[in-house]
Amino acid sequence: MKALIIGAAGMIGRKLAEKLYRNGQLNGQPLSELILADIAKPDAQLFEPLNTSVIVNAFAADLTADKIAEQLVAHEPDIIYHLAAIVSGEAEADFDKGYRINLDGTRTLLDAIRTRHGKTGYTPKLIFASSLAVYGAPFPDSIEDEFHLTPLTSYGTQKAISELLLADYTRRGFLHAVGLRLPTICIRPGLPNKAASGFFSNILREPINGMTAILPVKDSVRHWFASPRAAVGFLVHASSLTNEQLGPRCNLTMPGLSATVAEQIDALQRIAGNDALQFIQRVPDPAIHAIVANWPESFNAQRAAALGFTAESSFDEIIQVYLEDDKPAPVTT
Repeated sequence: MKALIIGAAGMIGRKLAEKLYRNGQLNGQPLSELILADIAKPDAQLFEPLNTSVIVNAFAADLTADKIAEQLVAHEPDIIYHLAAIVSGEAEADFDKGYRINLDGTRTLLDAIRTRHGKTGYTPKLIFASSLAVYGAPFPDSIEDEFHLTPLTSYGTQKAISELLLADYTRRGFLHAVGLRLPTICIRPGLPNKAASGFFSNILREPINGMTAILPVKDSVRHWFASPRAAVGFLVHASSLTNEQLGPRCNLTMPGLSATVAEQIDALQRIAGNDALQFIQRVPDPAIHAIVANWPESFNAQRAAALGFTAESSFDEIIQVYLEDDKPAPVTT
């Protein structure tokens, strides 16, 4: 079995690649090749010492560039993970770039698969990283699986259009798609990114590591979360689902944890102590608040739960995942 990860240099892409490589199998079948692609060429050498039974090939690839999608699809991977995107804040700030990468790149990939299907019968499983941004206010207290898609950002619109394309290309038999509306991933390791949601991770990660973090919204802001470990689990599990299990709706809202900023900070205090709280600086940002105000707060993800998807049930668990998987080792002299 071959697996292709587009967006493999990103945080979730790297973690997914590492998990697949370490496991050496997917859906109970041996994994023969792992193909990694991103704007910046992923570092395949990181995998060499671990498992010589899986061949790792890495490519620098921009889906919007001429013939790149066709070249990736020519490998005929059995599973394609499409994680490549620019994040919400950047997509809102740069309209043309957001549509070019988040929508045109996805459509280019789907059409490359469709063309290959017409030539060889190639029909892969495609797992697509969608977003809760496909939903728009006003919201009920808890959003059910049947809630309509009315995005209020360009990023959410790009993801919602892509979901419709996934459903249509699956209906036409060109591929078998699963779209996953991922919760906000927290705690993200590394440096802050341009996502409007980045502060949710920053106010935990930085204090844990003795650094200052800016909190731009009120403590009462509530949102829907899952850890990076849970996100990788979603992606792996999605590849095992059949069309019969999914039915006519191939896009799913993932389970997660509904929590307020205050609840995040309470969990931080329990695990890291009172001293960690001094690193949080409250600096209101009306632009961030305006974006977050249009985000959903809680979901009843019954379909995903019934299909076997799972996530954390407390922020204590989410912080513990960060401590186990991603907290930098102390610097020794």
